[in-house]
Amino acid sequence: MAATANDLPPDYRRIPERINICEEVLDAPIADGLGARPAFVWQGGEMSRAELASRVGRLARGLEGRGIGRGTPVMIRMPNCPEFAISFLALTRLGALPVLQNSLLGAEEVAYVRDHCEARAAITLADYAEPLRALAGELDLGIIVARGASANDIAFEELAEREGDAAFPAADTAAAEPAFMVYTSGTTGRPKGIVHAHRWIVALGDSNRWRVPTEPDDIVFATGEWSFISALGHNVLFPLRNGVTGAILEGRALPERVLGAIEKLRITVIYSVATVYRRILAIDELEQAYDLSSLRGCNSTGEALEEATWREFKRRVGCDIWEHYGISEMQMVLGQGPQAPIRPGSIGRPLPGTQVAVMDDDYQELNPGEIGHFLVAADNPGFFLGYHKDAEKTAEVVHDGWYHTGDLARRDEDGYYWIAGRSDDCFKSRGIFISPYEIENALRGHPAVAEVCVVPKSDPEIGNRIRAVIVLREGNERSDLAEAIRDSLRDRIAPYKVPQIMEFVDELPKSPVGKILRRELTVL
Repeated sequence: MAATANDLPPDYRRIPERINICEEVLDAPIADGLGARPAFVWQGGEMSRAELASRVGRLARGLEGRGIGRGTPVMIRMPNCPEFAISFLALTRLGALPVLQNSLLGAEEVAYVRDHCEARAAITLADYAEPLRALAGELDLGIIVARGASANDIAFEELAEREGDAAFPAADTAAAEPAFMVYTSGTTGRPKGIVHAHRWIVALGDSNRWRVPTEPDDIVFATGEWSFISALGHNVLFPLRNGVTGAILEGRALPERVLGAIEKLRITVIYSVATVYRRILAIDELEQAYDLSSLRGCNSTGEALEEATWREFKRRVGCDIWEHYGISEMQMVLGQGPQAPIRPGSIGRPLPGTQVAVMDDDYQELNPGEIGHFLVAADNPGFFLGYHKDAEKTAEVVHDGWYHTGDLARRDEDGYYWIAGRSDDCFKSRGIFISPYEIENALRGHPAVAEVCVVPKSDPEIGNRIRAVIVLREGNERSDLAEAIRDSLRDRIAPYKVPQIMEFVDELPKSPVGKILRRELTVL
């Protein structure tokens, strides 16, 4: 998928000095004549770009009247819904700073984010408002509540739907000016606030458009909550900028609900994680139960998509899954797409304008096939501005000209990259370096295995035993399966990689975005 200069648009990733995210994704396509086209569709409704722009302008004016303006941090606590998109766009239009945090966070976590980002206001739905109402004294510019504001709240509908002139000019923001902040899930400590600039929309938007070129009738959907940057970009901002439609699924993205949305909304492109695809494949006769003929391609990120999952999905659903690699600090670094042959299990090749490398501890680039530290050149305009109020942590991951991902990887002779695992997830057994991803890929090739996570179990004799924690497909009994699965591995991977321990569970622990929480399974 390597691109030459001649393959790229002349303005590819050309960052202007002044740019505003809202103006870029909303005003520019409307100026090109797309105002009547749907911005979003959902089961039971849709919203045109012109209507979206009107509601964004009205909300921006209402927020300004509340004292919210350039640089004001405002928390957004919502599941995916039209109000989320309107709120985010209105805040960026003002030059304020939307602060995104997962809607499932508890009261203590919400209080931490509020204190850390120093938010002065919050926007939410009534069903998610209580943790914010408890902080009313600290949110001095108010709590704006949609779908059921109480007496002490500010009604979202009054700000966003009042009659009158909706025109509201976008703030004249600099390309490197803070535009929004996302918070990490905090699975390894306190959540970090990742600050992105307005330039992000061009740097990552152009990469998105190049990797998966849009088609005029595309309806694009992401299964993750928009508080995660991958879903925000792929489901909201990139489709708006690209002139296509985003699909909204309110509530949990359970496999049956995702399949139902594909069928009813005629979704063409999906962005999700490998876990969701595995759960879909665990549904018996899904290809007969749902009409998935609208799909032209799916995307996977966030965790390894094994070759076994890719091949089964291709066989049963009929379309490709294009894997890509991203991080919250940048979102999209490299990937596969419809323009080049897919290598199942690989995360693809670097996107144009992005430099990556596999290096040893001395920053020497390794040869193809050798596993080393996976690094990304830090001068990329798509990168974050830093961790909010944490210069020390920023310097820990960005130094010597590189962003240190914490992942281990290798590349092949053709420039495709393969993740070997997190540097702190890999371990040694009998003195030999073990990559859990390789073993998990082999295990998922067994017809009885739906999901699996491989972790170490401390052992005084060999350092670590290899432990596989397995969720079986429906209809399989646990008795006698361990040895049968182990036997199936012996011809596929080296004997020293075959797990000594196999445990069967009903489900694996997962983060809000659907990633398996490997550390919760590790037994020291």
